Amino acid sequence: MFEADDIRDWQGEDVVDVNGSKIGPFEQTYFDNTTEQPVFATVRIGLPGKRRYVFVPLDGARVSPKYVRVQWEKDVVKEAPYLEPEGELTGDQEPEIFEHFGYEYHRGATGERRLGRR
Repeated sequence: MFEADDIRDWQGEDVVDVNGSKIGPFEQTYFDNTTEQPVFATVRIGLPGKRRYVFVPLDGARVSPKYVRVQWEKDVVKEAPYLEPEGELTGDQEPEIFEHFGYEYHRGATGERRLGRR
C-alpha cells in the first residue's frame, strides 16, 4: 500500500524508478474503487507534442521531500499502457495495466471497473 498524508500533494513532483532514475512528473492518482486505496499513478513522459501518461503501480512507493520513488525500473514503466494527453481510461484498458505489471485483474463483485481517478 502507498501511504502519504495527501496523495494530491505529490502532483507535479518527480517520479523516480527503483534505481533513482527520473521517469517524469507525477500527474494523476487512480484508486481501487473497492478499497478506496491509491493503486496507480500516471507519469508524464515524452516531449511536447508527443506526451503521454503512463501508468505505474504505487505499491511499495516511497515519498521523500522532492520525489516519489516507485518499485519499478524506468524501462518497464515507459512501456506501460498509457493515456493520450486528453484521454480517459477505458474499461478495456484496465486489464492491460494490471497485466503489464504482473498483477491479476478482477472486476468488482457486480462487474464494475476497478480503477477510478480522484
